[in-house]
Amino acid sequence: MKGAGVGAEPRTGRDGSTILIRRLDGHLATLRGRPGRHDLLLAERLAGSLRELVTSTATASAADRARVRAAVHYFVMRRRRLARSLVGDRRMLSGDLRVINETARRLGREDLVVVPNSEAAADVGPGPG
Repeated sequence: MKGAGVGAEPRTGRDGSTILIRRLDGHLATLRGRPGRHDLLLAERLAGSLRELVTSTATASAADRARVRAAVHYFVMRRRRLARSLVGDRRMLSGDLRVINETARRLGREDLVVVPNSEAAADVGPGPG
């Protein structure tokens, strides 16, 4: 296991945050490389909301960090690629939307809830509380 064993230093919240943000960025890069098969604007807004949740919970309780970590993993999971090919990216993004918005609400961050329609994109999205 990478990083485990004798002499391994435990990860700090900051290290975990960096890893999660890198995963989000990598997932968005993958989506950008597949034009026309997904709603990139919605995916970017969801990633922005997650990025802010990761940053704002870096020093929060372990339970809150775990909720955010689970939402990030749900958003970027590679094994969901097969499901995406079967049901389509829009349907998969609606599941992402539900999970990420529920996480934001549980953490009291209504300002990070993403509204799915494109008209609201200009008005609602991740931003300062």
